[in-house]
Amino acid sequence: MATITEEYKKKHPTSLKLYEEAKASMPSGVTHDVRYLTPFPIYMSHGKGPRKWDVDGNEYIGYVMGHGALILGHCHPEIVAEVNKQISIGTHLGFNTKLELRWAKAIQALMPSIEKVRFHSSGTEATLMAFRLARAFTGKSKIIKFINHFHGWHDYVAAAAGKYTSAGIPKKTAETMIMLPAGDIGMVEKQLKKDNDIAAVILEPTGAKGGALPLRPEFLAQLREVTERYGVLLIFDEVVTGFRVSPGGAQEKLNIKPDLTTLGKIVAGGFPGAAVGGKAEILDMTAFRNDPDWNGYSRVAHPGTYNANPMSAAIGSRCLELIASEPINKQADEASVLLKKGLNEVIKSLGVSAFSHGYGALAYMVFGIDYHGDLDICAVPHEQLLKSLNSEALPAFRRAMLNAGVDVMGGHQFILSSTHKKKEIEETADAFEKAVSQMKTEGCL
Repeated sequence: MATITEEYKKKHPTSLKLYEEAKASMPSGVTHDVRYLTPFPIYMSHGKGPRKWDVDGNEYIGYVMGHGALILGHCHPEIVAEVNKQISIGTHLGFNTKLELRWAKAIQALMPSIEKVRFHSSGTEATLMAFRLARAFTGKSKIIKFINHFHGWHDYVAAAAGKYTSAGIPKKTAETMIMLPAGDIGMVEKQLKKDNDIAAVILEPTGAKGGALPLRPEFLAQLREVTERYGVLLIFDEVVTGFRVSPGGAQEKLNIKPDLTTLGKIVAGGFPGAAVGGKAEILDMTAFRNDPDWNGYSRVAHPGTYNANPMSAAIGSRCLELIASEPINKQADEASVLLKKGLNEVIKSLGVSAFSHGYGALAYMVFGIDYHGDLDICAVPHEQLLKSLNSEALPAFRRAMLNAGVDVMGGHQFILSSTHKKKEIEETADAFEKAVSQMKTEGCL
């Protein structure tokens, strides 16, 4: 019987050929760190609903879903219609359009905390802008970030991960960032009490890595109270959770109103697009006024070639309108519940140390740990969960699942859409059983 890697190579000869060509043009032959996989990554050709196909004709149930942007699935007919309509009349008109107003109103309708909004091209740009707004509004320079929480790849957040996560970042940049362990409100208050130069606190509201390291809801309520008491802004990074864990994001689910919210992924319906929204007085730091000093160094400048470009504005607006009017989130959540149940039943039958958990339309695989508690907000210590996320079993798991016709984001994250139905969930459970059985046979578990 062929090994997982041997089967992988046999199924994907065209991907291997393209990868060898790509290495001459792009470092390591990839354009995103998460897409790197040994012995070589897969090249996809097209998708429809919850499924996609690679260049060798292999079919997959997809759980990457545009890195979380496609809650409507691949090629939703209304999104395709919106694309075709807009591309025929202009992709970049170099001035304001009605579409950007439609987009802003669609966001505001779902997230009442967003009184005003500015648009960007990526989540990284959005968090960078949120930092600048917070610093300009408060006149303070430091930001508190929690360990393992991901906010993009600009210098501030990449330098503040407990250690440098990238070369090329000045040491001085890291000095404006304060790293704290997530979930300890006492440490947050201690830091705010001793340091009067903190502009804001930023976090992923459901927990680090999109909720893979979950936070208790009471911590969020405590964080809101303590930041308000000390006059520090609270930034919810809802690039992952926005319009996914509920139509109004994590803030609606948790009933907490942040000062600023960063958005990406679903906000643009699968096209490049992002936003920062929040209190009007903070967003108005970007406004033009007659005061010459205000329009000098006091104003927060915000250029950007693709800010609110017509394509992203049209697709983002339609996506959010569908979320507001149809049971998109309910369907994705129900699929997630079925998936976790199916995976955990297979785990029990195979007798392996593992479990699946997750909040909303996200599910995660954890290997090497036995757990039978709350699967929405699991109580396993973050240190143990993080060790599993760095497990050598994950690349083998991803290859085995690809062999079985399922693509799992990063080898541990299942991102669901409203198009994942009972049929896809059952096929995924069957693929999972095959993959884990092979891993047991090869000693990967």
